Amino acid sequence: MRQYFSAKQDYPDTLLFFRMGDFYELFYDDARKAARLLDITLTQRGQSAGQPIPMAGIPYHAAEGYLARLVKLGESAAICEQIGDPALAKGLVERKVVRVITPGTVTDEALLEERRDNLLLAISAGKTGYGMAWVDLASGRFLLTEAHTPEALASELARLQPAETLVGEDVAWPRFVTELPGLRKRAPWHFDHESCTRQLCRFFGTKDLSGFGCEDLPLAVAAAGCLLGYVEETQKSALPHLTGLAVESASETIALDAATRRNLELDSNASGRGEHTLLGVLDRSITPMGARTLKRWLHRPLRDHDTLRRRFQAISALVDSRRFEPLRETLRGIGDVERILARVALRSARPRDLSTLRDALHQAPRLREAVHGADSPLLLALLERLGEHTQTADWMASAIVDQPPALLRDGGAIRTGFDPELDELRTLSTNADQFLVDLEAREREASGIPTLKVGYNRVHGYYIEITNAHADRAPTHYTRRQTIKGAERYITEELKAFEDKVLSARERSLMRERALYEAVLDRLNELLQPLRQAAAAIAELDVLATFAERADSLNWTAPELVRDPGIQIVRGRHPVVEQVRQEPFEPNDLRLDPARRMLVITGPNMGGKSTYMRQAALIVLLAHIGSYVPADSATIGPVDRIFTRIGAGDDLSRGQSTFMVEMSETANILHNATPDSLVLMDEVGRGTSTYDGLALAKACAVQLATANKAYTLFATHYFELTELGSQYPGIANVHLDAIEYGDSLVFMHAVKEGPANRSFGLQVAALAGLPKPVITAARRYLAALEQQPAANAAPATTSIALESPQQMNLFAAPSAAERALREIDPDELTPKAALEALYRLRALL
Repeated sequence: MRQYFSAKQDYPDTLLFFRMGDFYELFYDDARKAARLLDITLTQRGQSAGQPIPMAGIPYHAAEGYLARLVKLGESAAICEQIGDPALAKGLVERKVVRVITPGTVTDEALLEERRDNLLLAISAGKTGYGMAWVDLASGRFLLTEAHTPEALASELARLQPAETLVGEDVAWPRFVTELPGLRKRAPWHFDHESCTRQLCRFFGTKDLSGFGCEDLPLAVAAAGCLLGYVEETQKSALPHLTGLAVESASETIALDAATRRNLELDSNASGRGEHTLLGVLDRSITPMGARTLKRWLHRPLRDHDTLRRRFQAISALVDSRRFEPLRETLRGIGDVERILARVALRSARPRDLSTLRDALHQAPRLREAVHGADSPLLLALLERLGEHTQTADWMASAIVDQPPALLRDGGAIRTGFDPELDELRTLSTNADQFLVDLEAREREASGIPTLKVGYNRVHGYYIEITNAHADRAPTHYTRRQTIKGAERYITEELKAFEDKVLSARERSLMRERALYEAVLDRLNELLQPLRQAAAAIAELDVLATFAERADSLNWTAPELVRDPGIQIVRGRHPVVEQVRQEPFEPNDLRLDPARRMLVITGPNMGGKSTYMRQAALIVLLAHIGSYVPADSATIGPVDRIFTRIGAGDDLSRGQSTFMVEMSETANILHNATPDSLVLMDEVGRGTSTYDGLALAKACAVQLATANKAYTLFATHYFELTELGSQYPGIANVHLDAIEYGDSLVFMHAVKEGPANRSFGLQVAALAGLPKPVITAARRYLAALEQQPAANAAPATTSIALESPQQMNLFAAPSAAERALREIDPDELTPKAALEALYRLRALL
């Protein structure tokens, strides 16, 4: 228990798995917590201060499954191992924490989602904004960037979705940071810029950080230093796969804020699942590392047209030659090389990891054959990065058996013939019985004793047994080992030497195999950099082959990226809705240019307004990750950001109503949209009264069209806004049509020029299943409202009222017109006097 307390004091907030023989044990509060989380038995052992010590344990060979459950729950575990040899230890075996497993630092296959990055993030704060650094230990990617506003920070967090986040404990963080899963607060000195710079230079062996392009990013460097310190603290081993820092610049990408990622359902739908999302349609990648690369591309659309055109050209070459089919078939023989190499670097790779790596390297020439002859500079560059690894693959084949055991401790991972010493040890341990039979026959013949036999027991080892009747005939070179009833047992030098070899052969065989295995890891670490380049090239080939397969299967076309401003899509389709619908999807056109920057979209509910807007954004997004798009053609000019204000929902945890959420998102758009931004606005103003909502909707539309001048799709049910097309240049009206057929409503889903003439709200309500009496009553109320005199109509619907709204002050003194009106008695007025009074009142106004 003294050993346990000594280890536990360094990890007070972490579950300590304390190795005792074949079990990991947990004590006190750790035991209670683990018993609850893992559904294991809580027992007691010994006493402390007169009270039994709570204890819970798990078999060490089954630890992975339990640790995986803890990591998914956001918990961390410190692994305290026996580091001494129990056979040689005097007293207690020495124990030491050899690794700390946290949600952001896991690298074991069983603890990771194979098709998703597992990121550890650190955030530093300063006067100029925020610095961010993140690492994927399972792949060796180490990146950093800076965000200058809370909105930019929130956008990056929505993109990265870290498993664990490190922040300074002395900073008042925004709520979207404090609610992150796996949040850990670190002391301020962990983020000191100077000490972090020294730490990074020491780790990478450089004089300064200029070679990484981050010398002008002090906040990001502070975050990176904190991150590196935490990784070294938890891994307690060398990290050779972290070979450098890479800077991600916001200017390289199309910015997507958190609301936009959520509204476009890139990889998660409204219910939080992955089906019916853009990633769900796109991801047909073969390898896990290809799937992770695709997801990174999806969340980081690029603005560099040259890079994107190279991807389009590669897809075209694969589709035209049909080479994507053999390429994808070859990829099926390749495992998760990227993460295996990380485990090689951390020296935690298992035998089956190495056999998977070996098989992948054997597939490299076939990948080259599958792509050979494709007319694409990008594909040729990827083949160059893939490299030649035939010698490494052949050497690994000579070292590792075809079907290795799951764990090295089981033995049998190293192939017979790779090492003579290991072969001899294995021969001794497997052929011992035959040696004893041969020895017994030789000794019987030499001694002439027919009852002589060779045996073994666990206490005394091997022996030659001679009955008392023949004891006087025992050869002189026999040494008495044991006397038993009716016989004497002897040992010879030959048998003693054999015993020494055989009894330790199994242990020595395992030790020799471990040494050889470590040597294999050493050699692979020397080749780590080219192997990692090969893994990255395979992942990118997988993504491009996936894009080619999607383009071919779904009839997508290559977009054209141009310098001239504007977006023109011919017969565009929604990539997700098209796959979900049973009926054929109705394609639609879209044209936005400097003379036509805003489309006011009207039409019935369920008519397709939201689908039309989202498909435009998704087509633009797909084009900027290098994919073909669901359209007959798409010509897209420069785009810097995509904004969406779609859907409604309370955020009760922050005390925000539906309308407050809507206005917050709208404010972000109005503050940040530029002439190169694509903005989707759906039903702005619907969360408040009709007059307020209409006024806000119009003001926002005018601001976007005249001040921001962003490319805007503005869907609304306020028909009054259709007047904007005649009042402001750059605004046009389009609508989605529907036709009444008897008592039913048929949605055409076709976009047409001009405004809609009615909303069909009652018909849609009937389709939704409202009771017929309710629909009947609503029709009656609607008829009454439509028959009201025009004088009763709210003046707020006029453009004058919207531009300069007026409201009566209930506490002001009566005006001259009011006083004059009170003095008039209509019953006493002649027609002429009434007309004069009207003129007089008008003059007073």
